[in-house]
Amino acid sequence: MSGSWRLASVALLSFSSGLPLGLVWIAIPAWMARAGIDIKVIGLFTLAQAPWSFKLLWSPSMDRYPPPFLGRKRGFILLAQVALLALGLGLAGVARHPEAVWVIGAFALAIAFASATQDIAIDAYAVEVLQRDEQGIATGARTALYRAAMLLAGGVAITLAAWTSWTFVNVALALLYLPMMLVTWRAPEPEALPPPPRSLREAVWGPFVGFLGQHRALEILAFVVLFKLAENLAMSLTRPFLVQVGFGDVDVGIATATIGQVAMILGTMAGGVLTDRMGLGRALWIFGVVQLVANLGYAAVAQVGVNRPVMYTAQALEYVTSGLAAGAFGVLLLRLTQKRFSATQYALLSSLFTLPRILAGPVAGVLADTIGWRNFFLSTPLFGIPGLVMLARFLPWGVRDVEFEVQEPVRRAPLSRSALVLRSVLGGGCGLLAGVSAVALVGGLGGVRAHRGFTVAPALRALVHPARIGEWTAIVGVLVLAGLVGLATAATLVARRGAPSPPEGAQ
Repeated sequence: MSGSWRLASVALLSFSSGLPLGLVWIAIPAWMARAGIDIKVIGLFTLAQAPWSFKLLWSPSMDRYPPPFLGRKRGFILLAQVALLALGLGLAGVARHPEAVWVIGAFALAIAFASATQDIAIDAYAVEVLQRDEQGIATGARTALYRAAMLLAGGVAITLAAWTSWTFVNVALALLYLPMMLVTWRAPEPEALPPPPRSLREAVWGPFVGFLGQHRALEILAFVVLFKLAENLAMSLTRPFLVQVGFGDVDVGIATATIGQVAMILGTMAGGVLTDRMGLGRALWIFGVVQLVANLGYAAVAQVGVNRPVMYTAQALEYVTSGLAAGAFGVLLLRLTQKRFSATQYALLSSLFTLPRILAGPVAGVLADTIGWRNFFLSTPLFGIPGLVMLARFLPWGVRDVEFEVQEPVRRAPLSRSALVLRSVLGGGCGLLAGVSAVALVGGLGGVRAHRGFTVAPALRALVHPARIGEWTAIVGVLVLAGLVGLATAATLVARRGAPSPPEGAQ
């Protein structure tokens, strides 16, 4: 009975995670467009997504400073849900005045921040409370309820607002957090946990050293980044592809919003259950290969043209295999995350997982324009090979399961403090260069898609002299990347060679 309630609690809390995402990403932009707000202003609402991208910045404090009630993570979940209830009611209060767009934008940003905080705590709670044999089915159930909540707060909310009002919709969505608070209050605490970090410094530093001390840690990180690269390329331009082939809006809507979502939910649930049955190692290999082959369905669509059965089949195949791989990958993230640093490590790994999604669109657009849609989709499986190579490095084919253990540094003598700082600064510099290069590449590819030619000068000028909020966000992202790479460099050296000795006479 306790195991059933543990699983149910983790799954139901994921419903609470999906509600604000659907509201901020889908419903509010549609609301503003219907109210006649300028499209350039609506475009700025995408910046409300920033807290989900940068949640790693405050996750260490949630490991270090647990609230004095409801345990180390449920207290944070409850605080975030109270904030989301209050902010939802506040948004309902201004719903009759959509011209107060900046007030609504401020509410959207605040909701995103509270939601990102809730996500950190819920993910960390899942890491801490779930037992090993529960992780697969829990991953599938979490994804299903998360996407159901997104659909409710997004598409269903838009339809309901057309029949009633946005005031009613925002009140109704806000009140949904009340039963979620009850779930949080009644959810079980983990049976045993290691002590929390003793200082904020340890909460920031420890997750990196702890993770990078694992066998094949760098290969694991590369796999996390690359595992979904081919799929991200294929799915980034699915809607424009279907439109250009000749399908109407109704067909595209049915394929992406209905068939695709149902297939993704079913695939993720099946992926989680099958991962428990066949083992994590076999699931990652089998589902990783299957998701690459599924991309070829779109090549068939490009070849035959407007053919609804072929298109619907390709869409369902793509999403169900993506869900299978996501189910196995979700179990991997739970296994990789150490309970002592559950908030920070899970936030780090999930953030790395989203990196290819950011760059996939511009790269896919240029590639499809250059070689054509059919050849583009035929080529996407090649982008999945590096991820499988990294998988083979830490989990060879045929291994049913895998254990992740932190090893003691045994290689060479520890570096001095000054040498460690110097190498960390150099690593941060490399991260800065990589971030600037990525921004320049995206800008250049965007120029190609707009038929202005490949030029990086505008993107580089925007980094030096930012004039818009989006350009300031790009600068923050580059600096965060540089800091993370510098920190990871230092943590890797400490994990592999040990910590520097304290100065003589220091305590």
